[in-house]
Amino acid sequence: MISGKTNVLAIIGNPVEHSLSPCMQNAALKELGLDYVYLAFPVREESLAEALTGFTALGIKGANVTIPHKINALNYMDELHESAEKVGAVNTIKNDSGELIGFNTDGEGMLRSLRNEVSEIESKSVLLLGAGGAARAIGFSIVEAGASLTISNRTASKAKKLAETISGQTKGDVRQVELSKKVLIDEIKNSDILINATSVGMEPNTDETLVSADMMHSDLIVNDIVYKPLKTKLLEEAEKAGAKTIDGLGMLVHQGATSLEIWTGEKAPIKVMRKATENAIKEE
Repeated sequence: MISGKTNVLAIIGNPVEHSLSPCMQNAALKELGLDYVYLAFPVREESLAEALTGFTALGIKGANVTIPHKINALNYMDELHESAEKVGAVNTIKNDSGELIGFNTDGEGMLRSLRNEVSEIESKSVLLLGAGGAARAIGFSIVEAGASLTISNRTASKAKKLAETISGQTKGDVRQVELSKKVLIDEIKNSDILINATSVGMEPNTDETLVSADMMHSDLIVNDIVYKPLKTKLLEEAEKAGAKTIDGLGMLVHQGATSLEIWTGEKAPIKVMRKATENAIKEE
């Protein structure tokens, strides 16, 4: 029951009305028996500074940050964790006695999700589709875990720049290739893991995929960060090829779990969070 002692957590963005985070995080908080509530606050771009000032004044314990504030939020943090600094975006804020600390849990969320299916990421070859914010966070984490990384994106210059940035900061094995069927076929032959970090296949364009079944092999692990629909066209094609699949809820739940652990210090109940999120999607 909410009382005068209840701690407040939040998600800020615009829009946030359809965010799955409140149902996921409140289910976790209930399971852990913590006196917290997690709420969604729509915040316009021009109101971010005011919102974060109010955030501190009201004693809100922490928040997730989503579109369009993930980059701009960097400017209002008192301290940046290395996860946010290297990625250049904040998706999690912790209020530490009035000091706002910015984190980015997207990369860690992907790693945790992958580790449920892959025993040793260190020795793997990963092909990453996309070069946006999510791809940047994922790319850094993949390379820091010891895997080799190849990035492919429709705008080749963005992929090249991202590959150079990650390689420069991590000294890891990172390269960029053209996003064409011919090139992807050759790359996938030599890849252990394929990650789609683009919006291709997301509702309403559910018939779209960058990779078809004939381009994949049965030893491949295919992870799509899109979770609406839960089974994307890419994952359907991967199943036809006999590949192992990981849906977008894996990263969503694990990045949320990482945020929860930052705020509370408690181990997140992954199964409860996953179930709550699945139920919310079914009800939409």
